[in-house]
Amino acid sequence: MKYIIEAYSIWEYGKRKDADGNPHQEDSLYPDPENLSASDRTFILCDGMGGHDAGEVASATVCEAMSRSVLDDGHDSEGLFTPDDFSAALTAAFDALDLKDTGAEKKMGTTMTFLKLHNGGATIAHIGDSRVYHIRPGKTGAETKILHETRDHSLVNDLIRINELRKEDVASFGQKNVITRAMQPNMEHRPKADVYNTADIRPGDYFYMCSDGMLEQAEMESGESLLNIFSDQGGDARRKTEILTGATADNRDNHTAFIIRIVDVIGDSPQLERRKVVIADKPVESGSGRAWLYVILAAVLIAAICYAIWKYLKPDGLF
Repeated sequence: MKYIIEAYSIWEYGKRKDADGNPHQEDSLYPDPENLSASDRTFILCDGMGGHDAGEVASATVCEAMSRSVLDDGHDSEGLFTPDDFSAALTAAFDALDLKDTGAEKKMGTTMTFLKLHNGGATIAHIGDSRVYHIRPGKTGAETKILHETRDHSLVNDLIRINELRKEDVASFGQKNVITRAMQPNMEHRPKADVYNTADIRPGDYFYMCSDGMLEQAEMESGESLLNIFSDQGGDARRKTEILTGATADNRDNHTAFIIRIVDVIGDSPQLERRKVVIADKPVESGSGRAWLYVILAAVLIAAICYAIWKYLKPDGLF
């Protein structure tokens, strides 16, 4: 697969200020907003852990280390990208964090979301409560579909899953911002990322990556507003970016996002080619190859049966 895309980003301060009264941005993006282009195929969004030491350092370190691993291996084009390639990038990020450890009692940390477009489709991965959505627009919000949404690694989600918390009570839950997975330096057990792969990518699809600061409003968090914004009625990609920026302008937390529109998809997924086998350097459909094998086996079996019958019935003394 090859893609024609357009990409936009949001990188905004929230209303919250640090101890000195200044806005504090702990989110990081790769590519950074000033260098974002239609040729990019790797996107990383990280949200530094609020209330911890040097969250902005953690988020920037992970973005830099993962992107460098992908680019140094020559994978920012639309070539092959494997699970091992992703694992190498994640390991590089953890190793880079280890080197930045300050020894502080409250270690710096960050969430991580990752999107890689490649010739097999798209690889989506995450750790923490920043999200990635794969959205297929319809004419209206009712006709728009969220094909995939990453599941937050959070205390809220864990409690909902075991029926200890109702969704309608989340807004008033005192620990709704507690996450259960994050990337931190020198961890005894490095958390795994949830990884999702899809080859179902069509022209018009959107990938939306965002930190939890974009989701403060209940309608955003539930996806209700996203269905309307990403429908055809929400306008083109630039207009959708403007709507999202305006809708989150008064959010307390800093907030970041990527809006990536698939303009066109050229070629088929290589998964379709795996059905072919090669005999004598000539490609043959695997179904056809099996048919010839069955014919040969059947002929050998018939010959063996005929020989056994002849051996049993032949007159003594002959041959």
